[in-house]
Amino acid sequence: MSLPQTRRLLDIMIRLRDPETGCPWDIEQTFETIAPYTIEEAYEVADAIEQKDMASLRDELGDLLLQVVYHTRIAEEAGLFSFDDVAAGIADKMVRRHPHVFGDKQVDDAEAQTRNWEEQKAAERREKARGNDEPESALDGVARTLPGLLRAQKLTKRAARVGFDWPHVSQVFDQLDEETAELQAEIDVDQPVHDRLEDELGDMLFVMANLARKLDVDPEQAARRANAKFERRFRRVEQLLRDQNRSCEEASLAEMDELWRVAKTEERAVAAPDTILAKRTGT
Repeated sequence: MSLPQTRRLLDIMIRLRDPETGCPWDIEQTFETIAPYTIEEAYEVADAIEQKDMASLRDELGDLLLQVVYHTRIAEEAGLFSFDDVAAGIADKMVRRHPHVFGDKQVDDAEAQTRNWEEQKAAERREKARGNDEPESALDGVARTLPGLLRAQKLTKRAARVGFDWPHVSQVFDQLDEETAELQAEIDVDQPVHDRLEDELGDMLFVMANLARKLDVDPEQAARRANAKFERRFRRVEQLLRDQNRSCEEASLAEMDELWRVAKTEERAVAAPDTILAKRTGT
């Protein structure tokens, strides 16, 4: 974005938030009320990338940028910080975390740069902890509002860096078996307590996120793939029923389950040639 367009966007937000001539809805917004929209826009950016829809990506990035402008305008009105302060802060951080580009430090490869990046982040967290007069923790800086599985993966990754980790994947499976048994025990009681069920299921999901980390799999991406797979197959079940002039409500569970197997078989048959080609070409 050119500087004139940046200034134009900032000026638009100033007018929208003007107490006398602005938009009533925009004037009422706060950090807290806007935060859910910020999260939503970030997800829509990710969705456009996943769909490889570059026109949508351009639009969604604009919507996400608007969220930054919104928050910084609210902050500026409160005398906290401005858009320029935010831009300067991230610019300074990028320079600080890339001494091999903006300084004299040498790195051999991307892996070495990743280590340097993490070391710099750790140093920044230590400095922040000292400034807040709080004891330092390896878990500092992991945002509490991250999606649950992603946060669980980041927490276990941080703990692993200081040696709190199972050496082998098999041990994670052992823990998963233990958590599954504990959940089953809560389910089997005469009157299951919801909080206990939530607690045990949470433990199970936490171990699953840790397993994903050990396997170098993004748990959120894995869940998105599973969601997409379910959606494709269920939509196919609906279509197969429409071909029979029927709806899901008119079909039995056994009938839908059989059509689900049909959809699954069809999907695998389509994927099979690509798999064979990949094996032959080594891709």
